[in-house]
This record gives sequence, C-alpha cells and structure tokens, in this order.
Amino acid sequence: MEGPEPRNLATGTPSRRRLVTTACLMAQFMAAVEGTIVATAMPSIVGELGGFHLFSWAFAAYLLAQAVTTPIYGRLADLYGRKRVFFAGGTLFLLSTAACGFAWGMVPLIVFRALQGMGAGAVQPIAWTIIGDLYTGSERARMQGWLSSVWSASAIGGPLLGGFIVEHLHWSLIFWINLPVGLATMTVLGVYLRETVEKRPHEVDYLGAFLLMVSVGSLMLVVIQGESFEWSTIGILVAVGAIAIAALVRHERGVAEPIVPYRLWRNRIIAIGNFGSFTIGAMMMGSSGYLPTYIQGAMGRSPTIAGISIAASSVSWTCATIVAGRLMVRTSYRLTGMLGGFIVIAGFGMLIIMTPADGPLWAAGAAAIAGCGMGFSNTTFLVSIQTAVGWADRGAITAGNMFMRTIGQSLGAGLFGAILNHGIAMHVPEGGDAVNRLLEPGMRDTLPPEVIARLSAAIANSLQDVYIIGALMACAVLTLTTRIPTGVNPVRPTSVASRQGGLSEPRLHSPEAD
Repeated sequence: MEGPEPRNLATGTPSRRRLVTTACLMAQFMAAVEGTIVATAMPSIVGELGGFHLFSWAFAAYLLAQAVTTPIYGRLADLYGRKRVFFAGGTLFLLSTAACGFAWGMVPLIVFRALQGMGAGAVQPIAWTIIGDLYTGSERARMQGWLSSVWSASAIGGPLLGGFIVEHLHWSLIFWINLPVGLATMTVLGVYLRETVEKRPHEVDYLGAFLLMVSVGSLMLVVIQGESFEWSTIGILVAVGAIAIAALVRHERGVAEPIVPYRLWRNRIIAIGNFGSFTIGAMMMGSSGYLPTYIQGAMGRSPTIAGISIAASSVSWTCATIVAGRLMVRTSYRLTGMLGGFIVIAGFGMLIIMTPADGPLWAAGAAAIAGCGMGFSNTTFLVSIQTAVGWADRGAITAGNMFMRTIGQSLGAGLFGAILNHGIAMHVPEGGDAVNRLLEPGMRDTLPPEVIARLSAAIANSLQDVYIIGALMACAVLTLTTRIPTGVNPVRPTSVASRQGGLSEPRLHSPEAD
C-alpha cells in the first residue's frame, strides 16, 4: 500500500474546508469571467478609446503576461507557501483591474492589462493547487463537476453581463465587478486557510522566463505591428526573437527546474497534447475573441447579442468536456479527439460561409459547434498527458499544458488581429476613426449609410480570412489526434506511462482525519 501524499495545508473542521473550497471556486470564477466579459465589451471599449489597430494587444498583453508568470508562481508557491504567493499575485491582479477601468486610452489599457495578466498568473493555478491539497484522489473527481459549473456560470453570465454593462452603463464596470469577488476570496483564504510550509531547495528559472518573454514578445510585435515598421526594424525584431529562442533552448537544458521541461516532451503523447493545446488556444481567439467584432461591426447588432453568441460557444465547450470524459473511458483518446476535430472543422466552416445577412443566430450556432469541437479536443489532450506520466510529474505537465494553451491564445490574438487590421486597411484605407465609431453603439448611426456598408463589408471579409486560418488550424488538430496510439484511454494507459513511475494514484488520507 502506498503512503499518504505529502500535504502542507491544515484546514481543521469540515466547515472550514468548505469555506476554503468556496474561496477557490470564487477565484476560478474571477479568472474565467475575466476572459468572457472583456471579449464581449472590447469593441465598445475601442469605440470610445480609439486605437482599433491596437485591438489585439488588449488580449495578447494579458495572455502573454499570464502565461510567462504562471510557472514562476508555481515554483514560488512551493518555496513560500500557497497563501503568501496567492495574496501577492491576487493583490497585483486587483490593483491593475481597478486601473483598467480608469484607462484613458488604448496604450494605458494595454499596460494595465499586462499587469493584470501578471497577477492572473497566480490566481487560477494556485487555486487549483489548493484544491488539490485539500482533497483526496476520489474527491478530486467530484470537484471537477463544481469546477465545470463555475466555468459554465462565467460562460453564460460573463458575456450577458458584459453586453448589458456596455449597452446601459459604462464599460469600466466590467473590470470593477471583479473587485468585491477578489477581496472576498482573499479575506476567506486569509482567515480560514492554515498553512505549514516545508522548506525545500528550489531554483526559480527567472532567466528562462525572461528569455521566453523576449522571444515570444518580439515575434508577436512583428505579427501585430509589422505593417507599420520598416524592414530593418522587422529584421531586428525577428533576429532578437530567434536569438532569444536559441538562448532559451540552450539555457533550459542545463537548468534543474526549467520553465520549459524538455525532458517530458520526449513522450509522444505529451508532445501531441501540448501542440494540440497550443493550437486550440489560438483557435479560441479566432472563434470567440473576434466574433463580437463581426456581430457588432458587420451585423450592426448590440453588445448583448454579441455576448449571447460567445456564451453559446462557452456552454457547448463545457458540455462537450463532460461528454468527452465519459466517451474516452469507453472508447479511446484517439476516437474522442478525432470526433472533436471533425466538429470544430464544421464550426469554422459555418463561420467561413457566414455573411452579415445570416444574423446572430447563425453566428451563435457556428460558435457553439466550434466550441463543442474544441471542448472534445482539449479534454482529450489534457487527460491523455496526465495519464502519460507518473504521479510525481503530473502537476508539472498539467501546468505546462495550460501554459502552452495560453501562449497559443497570445499568438492567436496577435495573428488574427494582424489579419483583421490588414484586411480593413486594404478595403478601407481611410477608415481608421470610422471603424471606432462603427463599433460604438451610440456613434454608429452618425456615420453615412454608404460608409457603414463599406466598413461592415471590410470587417466581414477580413474576419472571413481569420476563420479560414482557424479552419486550417482545426485540420492540424485533427491530424494531431490521428497520431495518438490506437486503443489508449484513461483505463488503458500507455506502456510509456507505466515505465515512468506507474499510473496508480497513491492512497491519500482526508485532511479532516487530522
């Protein structure tokens, strides 16, 4: 019989554990609703602040900062304890969230969003870690239902609330509504989470994180703002990115605890799962991040209608996750993943042939189908990599997979934003300020009808190119799933995983047994 899992949390009574769990679920909601509500409100924010050409940076800055800081916070949580690190990241998140509501232009908003992402790198992963510390293996399975319900609530409530706020109140409130949630979360954890930290030697790979940020940031700058740069500037940025990538690869090979664990990437299933999650992250920005722009700009509908369309995608993703978890146990990772690949291709196909005359119901249906397919595929990749390693590596590989998906979202935001900006510049070269007015519900009617028609067509045509790229990415996901070994599923793990320390989870004792 295997011994109990090492644990450093003392929760006391069952009611204390429930309160800590509730705080962690609130933290999950805070992180989840941030993405859905901001995506819904961003067209209206751009309409008031201007700077449409910087649209994608409002997403990319947040996601890149979150991705790079997540592994660092994970290391610090092992060194100094969950509570202290969560408080540090949560405080930064709340302060920068408040600052976002006071932004007076797109550049300040992007700066505050980057700081917000640096704080968000602690919120979600450490909340997951605390839940993992509190519950035994069998209890964690039950907790997945609660976590799914949190994401469903944010998927439905975030877009609807965001649409209502920007239509009837002011967009700054979409940021400020997270403040009371965050303060309540930190208060409960501060009072009821009791922690004893066991000091162990660790090495935080700060240089690796810096090199990763420089490499990805340089290349993103070329993708997003390349049209406004001289060729010499583009060459310098590409060279800096390439040198940083080469330095990162060399540096990571000699680090005891690298931010990018290449050792685990030698496993075929892990490599497939990480590349798949990276691609899904990029597709998410194509199907959801820019759909409100299509609905508000090309179709002329309200932010609330745009929010409902995003909610359809998020809800279908959650439902698909539940179904995929049951299906893969009865069949295989490969079959479940391939099914998701075909579904997401169908969803992007509907987006490609969509026209403004089709209306928001078509957009919502296409987004829901695409979200369903991504839910199937993402669940397949996540569960497969978790069963492809032993217990000792499972936390690291799960965090790495989350990191890859976030990087995919960052680069997807940059790539699709560049495609959208280029398309609008090609179709309507003089339409810079007019695009901002088109996306602002109160200003749209001040534009002449012929200008509205030209801008709407430009947005629709440009986003059609975005959806074509998204469909090609969906084909890549389908191809990746065909490379997963046949017949492998959660109850029939691979022989590779068995050689890496076994897949049976250790018996854990309940935190209340103490």
